[in-house]
Amino acid sequence: MVVTASQLYAVFYRYPPDGMDDAVTTVMSQCELWEDNIMRLFIAIQLDPNIKKALTDAQNELYQRGYKGRFTDITNMHLTLAFIGEFNDPDLILEAMEQVPFEPFDLTLGGYIGNFGDLLWAGIDKSQQLEKYVKSLRHALSEAQIPFDGKKFNPHITLMRNAASKRGFSDIVIRKEEMSVCKISLMRSDFGKHGAVYTELGSV
Repeated sequence: MVVTASQLYAVFYRYPPDGMDDAVTTVMSQCELWEDNIMRLFIAIQLDPNIKKALTDAQNELYQRGYKGRFTDITNMHLTLAFIGEFNDPDLILEAMEQVPFEPFDLTLGGYIGNFGDLLWAGIDKSQQLEKYVKSLRHALSEAQIPFDGKKFNPHITLMRNAASKRGFSDIVIRKEEMSVCKISLMRSDFGKHGAVYTELGSV
């Protein structure tokens, strides 16, 4: 049986080890599709420091309540607009992004924590400008025949995965920080010894 890089990613993304040893890294490097020209890509908004501080404060509150799981590292916090996955032509994606009209807009934390099963996330205040941009962005990707995850856009910022605790989280209030979104980034996700490492490949 051939194991692809994306299948391995799914396993370690959900059940990440504290650190991947050399043997695991070697297996990944030998996987079919694990080649220099195959990249795991997504389009996202990178967050300002004040937003990240409010989110890490919320994570600290979860930790104080005994939550166990994998907390999102502050350097990896972002708002995904379109998840593309394995794709070998980032320039084509950037060209599609450049076709989408963009004007800076404000982004405000919603002040609450939500969940998808054992994944906990921070909500975002409703923004017509954000929703309009994402709709246009996804249309441009479709026109360029760039595959992406077509699930309904539900703006959120992941706080932790595999969350487990006997205490609730619905009463935790996240400080409603605001930022101005001045660019949209194309990001690459790579395996690192301590989890995913995100790198900006370009922006509009």
